[in-house]
Amino acid sequence: MKPASKFEIVAARCWNVLNEGKSFHPVFVLGIFFLLHIVEIGSAEFWGRTLPALALTAPIVLVFVYYDFPLKLRWALWGFLAVHLLVFRFMDLPVLALALGLYVFFTVFFWGTFYYHLRTGAPKTNFVRFWRLVLENPDSTSGNFQEHVPKALIALLTLQYLVSEPLSTGSITLVLGFSTVLGVASYLVHKRFFNWKPVYPSEPTREVNEDGPLAKRVIVVVIDGCRLDRFHEARKPYLEEMMASGSVYESVETTYPARTVVCFSSMFTGAAPDAHGIRSNLVLKLGLKVESIFDVLRRHKKVGRLVGIAHLIDAFGDDVASVTSVAHNDKIDQNLIAAARRELEEHDPELLILQLLAVDQNGHTRGTYYPEYVERIEITDGLIEEFMRWCEERGYLDQDTAVILMADHGQGRGIGAHGHLSEGERFVPFAMWGSGVAEGLTISEPHSILDLAPTISYLLGTEPPKGSTGHVLTEALDHGKRR
Repeated sequence: MKPASKFEIVAARCWNVLNEGKSFHPVFVLGIFFLLHIVEIGSAEFWGRTLPALALTAPIVLVFVYYDFPLKLRWALWGFLAVHLLVFRFMDLPVLALALGLYVFFTVFFWGTFYYHLRTGAPKTNFVRFWRLVLENPDSTSGNFQEHVPKALIALLTLQYLVSEPLSTGSITLVLGFSTVLGVASYLVHKRFFNWKPVYPSEPTREVNEDGPLAKRVIVVVIDGCRLDRFHEARKPYLEEMMASGSVYESVETTYPARTVVCFSSMFTGAAPDAHGIRSNLVLKLGLKVESIFDVLRRHKKVGRLVGIAHLIDAFGDDVASVTSVAHNDKIDQNLIAAARRELEEHDPELLILQLLAVDQNGHTRGTYYPEYVERIEITDGLIEEFMRWCEERGYLDQDTAVILMADHGQGRGIGAHGHLSEGERFVPFAMWGSGVAEGLTISEPHSILDLAPTISYLLGTEPPKGSTGHVLTEALDHGKRR
């Protein structure tokens, strides 16, 4: 049960540069280009050709950084590449070979095999399955072959076209014209076909509990990356028993993009991503723009603790009790639970949040449509039961405690895709039981993970965080039920 070291925190941030598609694209394009010309880098003549080429190609790169092309939008990129080849009548086989070769090496062998073997204990033969996951991955992380390969080829072929011969008015005009058409076409494609972003509640949270707390403690267990449909398929006797004793929400929607740090930020502020400022796992400006549930609890002399891995520190800082994510996937959740026990014993918090990671990592390394994913959910059921039995034995469930079980996001096809709300990502398991929670209810009306923070506030008898627009889940609350 090691905490995340300073090195791991920095390494996680560096990894997100390569993992998030918006940052990966320019890094990959520049890296390939300079590798192609490595013997010329010391030449003034090379830089005389390269600097204008980089400036002329920059608009194309910026369009691809600004616009993601996940899911059904990916067809447009292959169309753009076909138009580029027809208009420029230019192909460079070394560009094609190096770009494809390094992309496959990075995603399939370095990331999908070597990295996951060292970090999670994935089999050394993981590449046998992982290449298929990369081909079908629909989100906009760097592991999306069908998005990042055509993007990179368009930018690289443009660069090579410009440096292969002296610049002319014709070549400059052609590149600027293509860049303009590309930008307009990208805008129109997104305006017409990008239609799956959730609609968030916009009015400030109005429900405030002025009658006293319904619970003295709230424990939130987040099964990171748990698909709702696969959750239903799994055999989970303990969770089924506890869910039957409380309230279950059948239609709770995650945020866009459905990335872990984005989702957790919305869950514990009650605010949409545009309001709290976290829009990907790559957090360039640390911290939140709005108040979190932890700030509210501090104001009321209460304690809140979040047990999770390093990248949550980027949003929540010292409120995170971090655990190293460099652990075999059979051990990571046990380590997180051990840290949660320590937090209860040392801080006795009114709010404890426990992130469980093994289901999410299994989806990333092995895919969500394989038996191992459901098996991991079933293993997680047993681990949660052990943790709750431990809490009960030591009195942490005897003090008017409410428990909330949920996921931050689901996962789609490919390498456990999540970010752009494909099938399997959008809706998450959500259930409550314990003090202040009605028994035997199933609620089918749509809700959002933004509703979590104001509901926790209501249970603990505090006002919601400033900036919260989520709704208190009043249907599931029972003012007469206190343990």
